[in-house]
Amino acid sequence: MELRVATMGDVPVLNALIADSARALSVGFYNSAQIEALITHVFGVDTQLIADGTYYLIVDDAERPAAAGGWSARRTLYGGDQAKSGEDNRLNPGSDAARIRAFFVNPRYARRGLGRQLYNECESAARAARFTKLELMATLPGEPLYAALGFSAVDRTSVRLPGGVDVPLVQMERPI
Repeated sequence: MELRVATMGDVPVLNALIADSARALSVGFYNSAQIEALITHVFGVDTQLIADGTYYLIVDDAERPAAAGGWSARRTLYGGDQAKSGEDNRLNPGSDAARIRAFFVNPRYARRGLGRQLYNECESAARAARFTKLELMATLPGEPLYAALGFSAVDRTSVRLPGGVDVPLVQMERPI
């Protein structure tokens, strides 16, 4: 499989991957109302990451999306374009943690190391940008992956989405 930097032309494919991944891999962690609320109001492509060249796509041999994820040197901790408001200022590598953002895996390729491959690419790029710490907001299905990658939970929180849907999330961090 090939890992490459995502482009704006990939956005429709990425949004489909994100929805498919969330619906299949969140079962048992979130109920259907929570999953659909996340897909509608939180999950989706943050095109700033694509513009910055920090969002990656792994495609299979037939050029179908297998996984996507990225990192950011900007303030936004999580969420796609539909969840953003205001400016997304740059972080200071000397004092701020880079963000790990929006990891999603095609359900047919789950648990085959693609999340770890994306993470390794992100960590290497963040380190090259002089960051010494990473931070993320994990969904409950993502928490085990991030824990296996050395992240520690620093806060368990819940976000209230439109329709009164509460969704638990876990803020995590690790040094690099």
